[in-house]
Amino acid sequence: MTIRNRLTWLFVGLVAVILLVVLTTAFLLQLDYGQREFRQRLRDRAEVAAYFFLEKDELRSSAFQEFQKRYQRTLTGEIIQLYDARGEVRFVREDARLEVPPEVLARIKEGHEEYFEDGPRLAVGIFYHDNQGQYVVVAGAENVYGQARLRYLATILASLFVLSLLLIYAAGRLFAGRALGPIAALNDQMDRITAHDLHLRVTENLSGREQDELARLAHTFNRLLDRLESSFEGQRAFVRNASHELRTPLAASIGEAQLALTRDREPAAYRAALHDLLTDLTQLNSLLNHLLELAQAEVHLPEHDAVIRVDELLAEACAAITPTQRPRLHLHTGYLPAEPEQLELTGNRALLSRALTNLLENALKYSDPQPVSVMLEYEPGGVRLRIRDEGIGIADDDLAQVFQPFFRAANARLVAGHGVGLSLARKIIEHHGGQLQLSSRLGHGTTVLVLLPTA
Repeated sequence: MTIRNRLTWLFVGLVAVILLVVLTTAFLLQLDYGQREFRQRLRDRAEVAAYFFLEKDELRSSAFQEFQKRYQRTLTGEIIQLYDARGEVRFVREDARLEVPPEVLARIKEGHEEYFEDGPRLAVGIFYHDNQGQYVVVAGAENVYGQARLRYLATILASLFVLSLLLIYAAGRLFAGRALGPIAALNDQMDRITAHDLHLRVTENLSGREQDELARLAHTFNRLLDRLESSFEGQRAFVRNASHELRTPLAASIGEAQLALTRDREPAAYRAALHDLLTDLTQLNSLLNHLLELAQAEVHLPEHDAVIRVDELLAEACAAITPTQRPRLHLHTGYLPAEPEQLELTGNRALLSRALTNLLENALKYSDPQPVSVMLEYEPGGVRLRIRDEGIGIADDDLAQVFQPFFRAANARLVAGHGVGLSLARKIIEHHGGQLQLSSRLGHGTTVLVLLPTA
């Protein structure tokens, strides 16, 4: 069932229940009012009968009935009868009589006003005190006109209920169609967007309201398209640059092997060719490792595997530096907490160690032979790590692109590398809720600031 039909039937069902309750309540109120009105009329008839019969003693039964016909409007099937103190009937129609249950008659004699039913008739009994004695007056009649009015009212209410449901269904269909029209238009726009059209966006104000749920849905979908487009562009750039970077060492390795096999050579020539081939394959292995690490960093980490102290993590990263370069690292510490637990964070130890190692290797590589300063200090809620080198620096035009995979600044192309380490480090740190900030001046070195939140 479509959403339009579900909304229509839900709307019809809800209004039908409310309308049924309202109409039923109105009918019951009218039924109660009609019964109370008829009871009051019966009581009035009983009091009038008692007055004329008991207060006007000279009136005979026939005279009372004649007066009743001329001056009173009788009820359908009306019967009026009086009981004296001995329980004998003193005044009653000859052709009909009300059957008063003994227990009801007893309660009337005690002074209670009693209502009861006798077949199709509704009757009332009252206690009447006269100078001639105490009497019980009983009046009964059929509520023919009241029942007819109730049947007529029930017919009208039922007809109104059915007609209202038909109108409500038509209005619900129209309302649901208009309400879902913008969603259908949004669906059509979404359906036109493919992997090759990620630059397209859906209209965010199809309903004419900027802050309603449909506008928020369109805005959220456009943000999703922004992320998808950015991810697709990153993947395309990754594949494009990776294929270029992979092609270079492979082509060099194949060329070295082909050159060595063109003719017989001296053992020293073969050793030189194998040395060059080993160098190319080592670069290729390093590049493949970086690619695998970058792909791993692209995947959201479902859970972290360890509680890590940042000072120990930094020590591991420094230990991973080659022994010849390690003396150039100058470690400093600023404010550190008294409790070592305040330096702990939850994360993936291998990835975080790889990120810090890449940052240290970059600083050492691009500032050779200058020293690299490393400062570790604690601040409320996190740890600040500053890596400062005195190397070649980065031009302002290149600074905004250094975090793109395989990007290398113009002044860095003479230094061996692949342009993956900085991008990989940033992704790992951001996955752990941290930040990686970089500032640099061409020819005056680079400063990398790492902010990691502690547990």
